[in-house]
Amino acid sequence: MSSATPFQTPADKSDKTQSRTLRALLAMREMILAGDLLSGERISELIIAERTGISRTPIRAALQHLEGEGLVEAIPSGGFAVRSFSEKDVFDAIDIRGTLEGLAARLAAESGPSPARLRPLRECLEVLDAVVSTSLGTEKGFERYTEVNASLHALIIDLADSPTLKRQIERAAALPFASPSAFVMAQSMMPEAHRLLMFAQDQHRCVVEAISDREGARAQAIMQEHARVAARTLRLALRSEKALGRVRGGALIRTVR
Repeated sequence: MSSATPFQTPADKSDKTQSRTLRALLAMREMILAGDLLSGERISELIIAERTGISRTPIRAALQHLEGEGLVEAIPSGGFAVRSFSEKDVFDAIDIRGTLEGLAARLAAESGPSPARLRPLRECLEVLDAVVSTSLGTEKGFERYTEVNASLHALIIDLADSPTLKRQIERAAALPFASPSAFVMAQSMMPEAHRLLMFAQDQHRCVVEAISDREGARAQAIMQEHARVAARTLRLALRSEKALGRVRGGALIRTVR
């Protein structure tokens, strides 16, 4: 007696398609950010399919997502190519993210968060204080700073209680070099790293204080200024091929020598 083939519903098919598209998206994003796919290079669906074992249909869908993220662009001859970014593109992306995070800090302050909601922010500050004072000479120290720094920024955004603003910030930070921690690992190659991160950490403490004291305008101004530390770090990284090599997606930046 033959065994019955399980019935596959439209929802099952949809879930499998989405899963394959996600796999393709993650694989191609990693190839781009790691420099395996070069800026200006036309992306071959066939080669991607051979390298990943994923069929071309989800690869095409993933390319549409990557275009929305700004990592690839449609080309006149058909298909997509990996985008490159001018230095101005990167500085603009950092400025946009800083402006939006400044708004989030202001809304967070004006909402009057309770001590319980502020506690995770203060805990992040304590961890970052310890990392800056004791661990920045090690690779693990910079990795830990990157992780906790991202958490601190995310907590401030959550305190704004604005899903609309949160989505816009996520879009602004989608480019790898626009995120709050984009240049931390580059700083591991710089003699100025400790001074810059101490300054950034002081800004973290000031913005949390402003949010706690419900000083919206002050919180906004500090957070916007804080993004300029990333811009300063970028200027330093652009002078050093070794430092820029530690920036995820740094190979996509067109540098002017």
